[in-house]
Amino acid sequence: MLTIGQLARYVGVSTKTVRVYHDKGLLPEPERDASGYRRYTAQDAVELIKVRTLAEAGVPLARIRELRAAPEEAFRRSLGRIDEDLAARIRGLRRTRRRLRELAEGPGRLVPAEIEGHLRRLDELAFSRRWIAMEGDLWILVFATRPDLAPALLEDEAQALTDPDLLQLYLDHDRAHDLDPTDPRLADLARRIVAATRQRYGPGELPGQDTDSEIPQLVQGAVNASSPAWRRLDSLIRSQLRAPLTPSSGRPAPPG
Repeated sequence: MLTIGQLARYVGVSTKTVRVYHDKGLLPEPERDASGYRRYTAQDAVELIKVRTLAEAGVPLARIRELRAAPEEAFRRSLGRIDEDLAARIRGLRRTRRRLRELAEGPGRLVPAEIEGHLRRLDELAFSRRWIAMEGDLWILVFATRPDLAPALLEDEAQALTDPDLLQLYLDHDRAHDLDPTDPRLADLARRIVAATRQRYGPGELPGQDTDSEIPQLVQGAVNASSPAWRRLDSLIRSQLRAPLTPSSGRPAPPG
């Protein structure tokens, strides 16, 4: 026979917890003996271990009371579902631990592998550190907001960088950051970008430009915020892309 203190120590809970389980109807409360003490049996210890195990699995106390009153078969089925839920929580905690270790290793480890490889490629191609940092931020944004589109969009850019002419356009765009917004080189760059865009994608919708996606606005807004020259370049590109094509040349018709 065990006192409440001995029972609590054996199971690994506090005496207060045992009393709470009594109050909630989760553990039968024995009568007091002649000395005024409540005495618990080995069976009480087993029942307390059951309750404690369910509580540690995250089962609410009210639900534990229902389970304890359920028929044996229903109880076992419920335990199976609780086990599945617990396994899912464990998998989630493992993912969290993995992210914590990645965080401890430095912010670069938090970037998805696809983006990390792309940024290394940009460095090898002599893009500026400013451009690489901007692309890292933007691709994280794209992967977070539209994971369904992001891999295809990233692959499209990676493929474009394998073309020497398109690569030069990207590099020229990077280097235009510090130009004066009235610099005539911006108009020439916009014309070349529009021509290459139409040649690569045709007159149809550009990748990621579907009407339900906010990616283009998010990306372009972030790019434009960093440079007046880039804002001017974006304005020139947009106006030329909106212009109708002339039948003979396939180029934007002159305004007016």
